[in-house]
Amino acid sequence: MSETSFDARALRDAFGAFPTGVTVVTTHDASGLPVGFTANSFTSVSLDPPLLLVCLAKTSRNFETMTKAGKFAVNILSETQKEVSNTFARPVEDRFAAVEWKPGPEGSPIFADVAAWFDCYTEQVLDAGDHVIMTGRVGAFENSGKNGLGYARGSYFTPALAGKAVSAAAEGEAQLSAVIERDGDLLFLGSDTLSLPACAMESGEPVQTLRAHLERLTGLSISIGFLYSVYESRTDNRQHIVYRANASAGEPAAGRFLAPAAALQEKFDSAATADIVRRFDLENSIGNFGVYFGNEIAGKVHPVSRKA
Repeated sequence: MSETSFDARALRDAFGAFPTGVTVVTTHDASGLPVGFTANSFTSVSLDPPLLLVCLAKTSRNFETMTKAGKFAVNILSETQKEVSNTFARPVEDRFAAVEWKPGPEGSPIFADVAAWFDCYTEQVLDAGDHVIMTGRVGAFENSGKNGLGYARGSYFTPALAGKAVSAAAEGEAQLSAVIERDGDLLFLGSDTLSLPACAMESGEPVQTLRAHLERLTGLSISIGFLYSVYESRTDNRQHIVYRANASAGEPAAGRFLAPAAALQEKFDSAATADIVRRFDLENSIGNFGVYFGNEIAGKVHPVSRKA
């Protein structure tokens, strides 16, 4: 079979459409020091015998240690452990100083407060292109019952928070809207008064409803990202669900793209919209987004990082 050449970044982005959990894979090196790396290429393989697998890049600085240690642990991070993921995804010298951990029953490092952990013996190391597949036989495990941290399209998300928010909003009249970004600019409707594109929430899947509306409205291809705000407006007595989104190139059939800082000099349809744009401008500048829950006056932002 002939090989097909793809743009590596485009292929990686396409793979990233599949939402996964986030893990940190750990072991000890020959001198007994703990090592570990963040991985979302993890899956269960078999119940009998109990097997799982993770994938490791051949270019990883942990490659030799991980493939020759003979054992490893998989720590499935909980939705409060975004910073743990970031720490083990970066070239930090002493990653383990930033986490609470202890040796598992089979000896590999186990983290505190994870959703679940698996302490394994290495079963096989299989060549797979620019990666290897490490299969592990589970020697011990524990399931804490905590919700896992999610990851897709280069961003973290918290499935439990998003699900609860949408379910709660669906119980009453709700409006869907989007912060649509392209090259750092946001799409606004209106000339004298700016608003975010929105539609009523109908029965069915809210993301599909919102995407279909936005594509009809703008004539652009719209990719819906993650939840950004869920709030109850005392002005119209409705729940508002706001998503982050991205738009394809081209002139929109409706609305116009403005830099957030420029838009903040204009008049908005509501104080809530102004707050959303102001928060987006700040969070985008530092690359660290959150999910807001509350009303148009007060609430709480749950931090969720933009990038690993």
